Amino acid sequence: MSHPPSRSRPVGLRRGRSRLALALAPAALLATGCAGGGRDLYENSFALGFPDPVTDRADDIYELWLGSVAAAAVVGAAVTFLILFAAVRYRKTSDQLPRQVRYNLPIEVLYTVVPFVIIAVLFYYTTITQNVVNDLTPEDDGGSDVNIGVIGFQWNWTFNYVDDDVSVTGVPGQPAQLVLPTDTTVRFTLTSPDVIHSFWVPAFLFKRDVIPGRANTFEVTVSKEGEYIGRCAELCGEKHAAMNFSVLAVSPEEYESYIGGLQDNPENQIGTGTGTDAPRSAEEVAEQPAGSNS
Repeated sequence: MSHPPSRSRPVGLRRGRSRLALALAPAALLATGCAGGGRDLYENSFALGFPDPVTDRADDIYELWLGSVAAAAVVGAAVTFLILFAAVRYRKTSDQLPRQVRYNLPIEVLYTVVPFVIIAVLFYYTTITQNVVNDLTPEDDGGSDVNIGVIGFQWNWTFNYVDDDVSVTGVPGQPAQLVLPTDTTVRFTLTSPDVIHSFWVPAFLFKRDVIPGRANTFEVTVSKEGEYIGRCAELCGEKHAAMNFSVLAVSPEEYESYIGGLQDNPENQIGTGTGTDAPRSAEEVAEQPAGSNS
């Protein structure tokens, strides 16, 4: 009795497809994360403890971080797979030496081109995100809605509400609090009269150096109300660890009420009381002698 020819696939072909499926598993996970239903899985897999972004610029930084970690995971999984595959498939089975080769041109081209492509893609998206983070609202379009002058000095902070001519300065044991309105474009101008500091709010996913004689600027729009910690992220001297502050994001109405309360006290005016000698700009900072405190 004759039997129909077997329609089973060759063993080698089945093994090859199994290996391909294993190699593409990380890419499948990444693709799942891009779908709407897999967003939580995507973030839980690749956020690695990053705080939830609370500003418009932080959203872009967060997406760059997720994509970079996902790419690293895919590369790491692929390299691990190749190492394990080579260790198992070509493990020693006898004392006979395997065939010796001097080079393998296709593989050498592959491991030269692939890393270059990965780096080029990461560089492209990093540059795009950096341009978004550094972008400032043109003055022709009205500029920012609120302007804050940040003065970092040994070892505390002064926050100048430039538009309203009031200021808040931290004192030892009582860190300064910066109050910001939500859904409002806020421009920061950072300066220092003594040494380099760094203005860092972890929830902003961002920090920027505060340099003597130089004005560094950036803009954010805070999207979520709440209180966020702030730190100096640059070793600036003996009491560096004491250079803490907080950011309180409130509604625009609450912000206006807070500014009104500061204006009611003459000691809060820039240049008097707690704001004595607090510079408004890089030019004023440059005129101060090195080592003076604001």
